[in-house]
Amino acid sequence: MYRSEMTDQHPVAVANAWWRGAVVYECHLPSLRDGNGDGIGDLEGLIDSLDYLSGTLGVDAVWTGPFFRSPLLDQGFDVSDYTAVEPVFGTLETFDRLIVEAHARRIKIIVDYIPSHTSDQHPWFTDSRSSRASSKRDWYVWRDPKPDGGVPNNWTSEAGGSVWEYDAGTAQYYLHSHLKEQPDLDWRNPEVREAMFDVLRFWLGRGADGVRIDVAHMLMKDPELRDNPVAPAGGSNPFDLQHPDFGTQLHLYDRRHPDTHQVMTQIRAVVDEYPGAVTIAEIEAMPWSDWADYYGANLTGMHLPFPFRLIETAWRADLLRTELEALYTALPTGAWPIVALGNHDRTRLATRLGPAQSRVAAVLLLTLGATPCLLYGDELGMEDQPVPAERQRDYFAIATGGVSRDPTRTPFPWSNDVNAGFSPAEEARLWLPTAHNAAEINVETQLADLTSSLSLYRALIRLRSSSAALRHGDTTFTPGTSSDAVIAYERRTEDDHKAIALNLADAPAAVDLPVRGVVLLSTTGHTRDTGRTVELAPNEAVVIDVEEGGHHHEDH
Repeated sequence: MYRSEMTDQHPVAVANAWWRGAVVYECHLPSLRDGNGDGIGDLEGLIDSLDYLSGTLGVDAVWTGPFFRSPLLDQGFDVSDYTAVEPVFGTLETFDRLIVEAHARRIKIIVDYIPSHTSDQHPWFTDSRSSRASSKRDWYVWRDPKPDGGVPNNWTSEAGGSVWEYDAGTAQYYLHSHLKEQPDLDWRNPEVREAMFDVLRFWLGRGADGVRIDVAHMLMKDPELRDNPVAPAGGSNPFDLQHPDFGTQLHLYDRRHPDTHQVMTQIRAVVDEYPGAVTIAEIEAMPWSDWADYYGANLTGMHLPFPFRLIETAWRADLLRTELEALYTALPTGAWPIVALGNHDRTRLATRLGPAQSRVAAVLLLTLGATPCLLYGDELGMEDQPVPAERQRDYFAIATGGVSRDPTRTPFPWSNDVNAGFSPAEEARLWLPTAHNAAEINVETQLADLTSSLSLYRALIRLRSSSAALRHGDTTFTPGTSSDAVIAYERRTEDDHKAIALNLADAPAAVDLPVRGVVLLSTTGHTRDTGRTVELAPNEAVVIDVEEGGHHHEDH
């Protein structure tokens, strides 16, 4: 049994924090909704979407994606001004109105915090590269060439090639873990830390309810800049959309230095100046014990470190159960996890798993003992959409021949109107092309179909919000299932008890549960009473209201 209640030895953790029972929605801003008719999603479009997000879908928080001033080479993760809104997305006034409108609907707003790197157009970097004597020189990582003129070390970029770019004006290399237009800040410089802490205060002070921290594991590198060892053959990550160069090394020294945890604690301390604000840390897949370290000593680190190992686990019952049990085993006492099965950097769920199993994934995501984070469009069963080279926005692919992430990030289909209701602009002006199957996969069409993916997500979120067990309950995995295709677990509080069974195969399966009850929700629509042996149809997942003492509990 994996217990979720808080303990007195961790007073800094809050048992009733809003994010413990919340459903978080990842909005990729340029692709959600165009509010001003220019073909690009924006803050105005997000405001226009709040009634859908709150009333129709029922989520509790929206992670906005970056909207800061930016050349937009990396979808806005290349920031040229941390405290200004990129005009294509709106203004500070639009952001302030977003906060008011979201809070009026009881939706929390989580903004991106991108501390690892800036754009090369940021005034800090312009100053830094102007002279070796610049007061901002050591805000970034500069190094002399090797005696032969070569790069300072062998580190490879996630965008491909070396992480070092030569600057002829000052005859040194600067470090960039991503695009060469994204120089890394040097977090070993106290002035950088203080400047970036002020960025946190700026947005939290304007009413943001928390931050999602981009590549948190990369803030502190090896101070000696030692070479990374060569990876064994086949070391590339089949789940990630990275340049092939990146998989040629074991990335021991360009990320995850132990000093990272000191920085996480300092970031958390700033966020704690704003009661109720949450920190969600993007960290790469790593051993569960290492993941758990991001919660910090006595839970003074991140509130919610993302466990990317789950996204990078093959869709097999035995493998998923092993990872989930390891997650809960590693979870520090009093801590609470966040779970995502889709992400703006990964192949979409419906493409990876197929339409039937993506429905099973929805049940897993929304019934685990964790805060679920849902990628925009996954509730519709959106699939990856091929994007012609001339329409691509992801500069990672354009600049270095890497893998484009644009197919995962295409516009959200709202209706059967022009451009699937995303924008009234001419098609050629759209941020990215709309999906080829937008006529079938859109909000308007799916709301009219009780068997649609959207209807399933709506039912799951309603069930979750009405069930204390699904929001906060303990999690117990069922031992000895009769099929390797099935994952089964129970969620319970003192007065609410649910059982969940997931068939991850395209064939019938049976699972023996220690309980009996009524199927409240099924991905196939087949609600029924169940005995202790639950017969599952192919690709079926069920949520069962458990009978206690001969009586069913009503949801709370």
